[in-house]
Amino acid sequence: MLLLGASGAGKSTLLAGMAGLLGGADEGDETGSLLVDGARAEAQRGRVGLVLQDPDSGVVLSKVGDDVAFGCENLGVPAAEIPARVAEALDAVGLAVPLARPTKALSGGQKQRLALAGVLAMRPGVLLLDEPTANLDPDGVREVRASIEHAVAETGATLVVIEHRTAVWADLMDRVLVVGSDGGLLADGPPAEVFARHGAALAAAGVWVPGRPVELPALPAAPADAVAAVAASALSISRDGRTVVRAGLDLTVPRGAATVITGPNGAGKSTLALTLAGLLPEAAGEVVAAVELAGRAGRRPSRWTSRELLTRIGTVFQEPEHQFLASTVRDELAIGPRSRGVDAAAIDAIVGELLERLHLAPLAGANPFTLSGGQKRRLSVATVLADAPPIIVLDEPTFGQDRRGWIELVQLLQSEIAAGTTVVAVTHDEDVLHHLGGHRIDLGAGPSLPATPLDAPGRVRPRPVRPVGVRS
Repeated sequence: MLLLGASGAGKSTLLAGMAGLLGGADEGDETGSLLVDGARAEAQRGRVGLVLQDPDSGVVLSKVGDDVAFGCENLGVPAAEIPARVAEALDAVGLAVPLARPTKALSGGQKQRLALAGVLAMRPGVLLLDEPTANLDPDGVREVRASIEHAVAETGATLVVIEHRTAVWADLMDRVLVVGSDGGLLADGPPAEVFARHGAALAAAGVWVPGRPVELPALPAAPADAVAAVAASALSISRDGRTVVRAGLDLTVPRGAATVITGPNGAGKSTLALTLAGLLPEAAGEVVAAVELAGRAGRRPSRWTSRELLTRIGTVFQEPEHQFLASTVRDELAIGPRSRGVDAAAIDAIVGELLERLHLAPLAGANPFTLSGGQKRRLSVATVLADAPPIIVLDEPTFGQDRRGWIELVQLLQSEIAAGTTVVAVTHDEDVLHHLGGHRIDLGAGPSLPATPLDAPGRVRPRPVRPVGVRS
């Protein structure tokens, strides 16, 4: 069954209920019943396997092999059987890393594969997947989809998938269930029938309907002679300061245009984005910003203070929760402008516009950590836009978005680009590249990339740098 609905409609909550994870009467309200094999869901936890929307939530142990084996050990699977199950599950999801690889060293997409492998190794009777391909590259999407199809065919398990990429799953599904934002059902039936009969209404409600294109203009590509906002030469990047992920990178980020970073999972896309944003120091080589962006320590973003970064380069992390600081959505959006000394009336105007534009106004008083995955992503983007920096770096900006949220985010980025903002986006979404007219940096194409000269000569010699914060 494919479980669809707009962001915030309650899809993930329903899956958690099926897994028996919603808690007792002291943790919420319940009416009616939810049964698994005729018994209450919380009594059938060993029968159900759940892959959560946030890959980090599924990581339990520090090494890959131990993490995949964790579920099997808890179910009492004989010890002699577990190594074969672990190897089979890792092969099924295409996670070809050593069993001793630290889980903290995996990329977001690799963690998603790891979480799925841990559940497949348990061989559950009910397999619940919440956005299982959201962080995966196109090859990974095909691999994971095929592995899930194989697992279901071999075990006869019941499969329930929440996924905005409906076209990936539609032909595998027997049934589509669409939940509405009011808690009711918008549609229920075979995929072809549901999409044919309710396609227009579902698209309007935010559901991605296979074969229904997005009617948005595509921005023109940046001219070949565009002035650089940021450029890198002979750049080596590292997440931990010890292991170099990529070396010999020569690249340019054109000013007032979109630059899209693509490549397979684990290629170093997020690490490159954080290095260009000044949040990670260069392992070798240098990243240099345009002259007018220079801080007190020069043009190297990695040497700027937090306050200098705040007004020059805004960053949206792959995990939205990593940048939330306030107890309400409204206060979260006000943090940046308030730290810059913006007056109260202007702050209210900035926050109000972003709340309306990204459909977050009804949630203005909610705690950011209680939002759905798609809502958290829109909030994380809005927090950066509230500061109006000339450069914005976004890691998977459309992750977890329904059709309506995706369109709003892309339109918002298009308007920022039209206003002269430089946008850098890490993404697996080819439609983002198309609609933003993006200049592509492909980390799957080889160790080095073509470079364009900066707008002014003179480079600063590399020296040791310290990491800096995002907002203060």
